[in-house]
Amino acid sequence: MQDYRNFEPEELAIDPSFQRWKLLDDPADRDFWKEWLVQNPDKEELVDKAYQLLSTLNDVYTRFPGERATVSDREVQNEIQRLSQAIDSQEKPSVRWYRSEWVRYGMAASIVLMLGLFWQYGVRSTEPKSGNVTYDELVAQVSNPLREVANTTNASRQVQLPDGSTIVLKPKSRVSYPDPFPGTTREVYLVGEAFFQVHKDPNKPFYVYANGLVTKVLGTSFTVQTFEDNKQVKVVVKTGKVSVFAGTQATVTQQKEDYKLEGIVLTPNQQIVFTPTDTRIVKSLVAEPALLEKPVQKQPFSFRRTPIAEVFATLEKAYGIRIVFDEEIMKSCYLTASLEDEPLFEKLDLICNTINARYEQLDAHIIINSDGCGSL
Repeated sequence: MQDYRNFEPEELAIDPSFQRWKLLDDPADRDFWKEWLVQNPDKEELVDKAYQLLSTLNDVYTRFPGERATVSDREVQNEIQRLSQAIDSQEKPSVRWYRSEWVRYGMAASIVLMLGLFWQYGVRSTEPKSGNVTYDELVAQVSNPLREVANTTNASRQVQLPDGSTIVLKPKSRVSYPDPFPGTTREVYLVGEAFFQVHKDPNKPFYVYANGLVTKVLGTSFTVQTFEDNKQVKVVVKTGKVSVFAGTQATVTQQKEDYKLEGIVLTPNQQIVFTPTDTRIVKSLVAEPALLEKPVQKQPFSFRRTPIAEVFATLEKAYGIRIVFDEEIMKSCYLTASLEDEPLFEKLDLICNTINARYEQLDAHIIINSDGCGSL
């Protein structure tokens, strides 16, 4: 059971039970939250703020046509400005609630993302959630004959697919696929862990089905991890882009109607963890972001009284990770340092210690918090 007493409003707004109560008036969740408020009367303000945030962002999301509408950064920023003005008018603002505008923007972007998933797979879908769909259940539903490859050894095994794509299948893993791929899609079913190097074919999307999660690509490389005794699924992108979505039949059918990458889109150094029991997808950075395979990685990270905006731009290009900061507040910040072999987060530690700033990860972004550098 979640310890909701320690939740912040933005955390409560993305909780599935709270959303089902406030958006759907689900009887079970309604009873739970009414009883919770009886036991925690001092948390009425927390619930009110979370509901205000949820309601406002719900209005944003429902203005977009279609079940798979993409919420742009500009729309999020505009809505945050409107939301901020409404909340700022309250008499007793929460200290943590009023962090820098950049942090509020990042939090709201994550909430919009989660709210979009809730609408797509909870409110608008007429069929039940996919839940823990096992590998055997997945392959049993396929009408076309499938070829299965099982790796029972202690070493990785390479599998060549009929379209020229390759799979590095890890030990204790299995994969099934039709040979050849029929129709206009390429579909693979996985249990365990595998690294995919997908042959590019924009006219024939490639799908990986794993325990209730579908990964869709047009041509890229990525890793999928899922095991029957671990209900979560992880997708990690190495090159290119992939999109992920919960694997109900309705959402799969919608995705197959076009060749775009929609849903949650991942780029290099990003990952998601999917929990099928509540259809929750959490997006983040990988533990150790790697330099992109571009000429920029050969350039030294040497800076001599370099404006901090240029430093962050260099890191963004090198790692493909967005760094969010207030350029106006940090316009007097400069860096003199030589950063070579350090991992990205060590580079950020050094930079932030030098200019008296702080950073945090949020929704696969780096958020920089700073009060400025004065005359430094």
